[in-house]
Amino acid sequence: MADEKQPDSSSAATESEQKQLFKIQRIYLKDVSYESPQTPAVFIGSTSWQPNVSLHLNTESTKLENDLYECVLTVTATVKLGEEVAYLTEIKQAGLFLVRGFDADRLGPMLGSFCPNLLFPFAREEIASLVQKGGFPQLLLDPVNFDALYAQHVEAARQNAPAPETQQ
Repeated sequence: MADEKQPDSSSAATESEQKQLFKIQRIYLKDVSYESPQTPAVFIGSTSWQPNVSLHLNTESTKLENDLYECVLTVTATVKLGEEVAYLTEIKQAGLFLVRGFDADRLGPMLGSFCPNLLFPFAREEIASLVQKGGFPQLLLDPVNFDALYAQHVEAARQNAPAPETQQ
């Protein structure tokens, strides 16, 4: 009698991992805006550069066809001298990602954290370039922990979800 080989759980896990696929299809700049409402006065009035930098981040993901997703990272930087806006720049850095074979528990973090993490260096470089072209000292944005931001977003959504109705 021949021994029948039973599939073990490790080979099943390996098969499912092999079916998972993540590929960057394209990284592109979707929208860009730069405003410096106080020029040239901002260059003339003050000799010291002590800016107040405000940074706002947002991510959006859209499912397209054939396991293709567009992820858009919006980075808005507002820089003020005192109460006056020295400049404001907004970048919508986007990417097309092929994401196949991931369950919902893994897909959410990939689109909400992993993809924005890939896009951020591109947005950071574009902002630095725009700011320098505007005549201001280079703006170097610190790295962002998208994992923590995604976890905060998930927790806030969980807390704001309506309580399940109870039957009496």
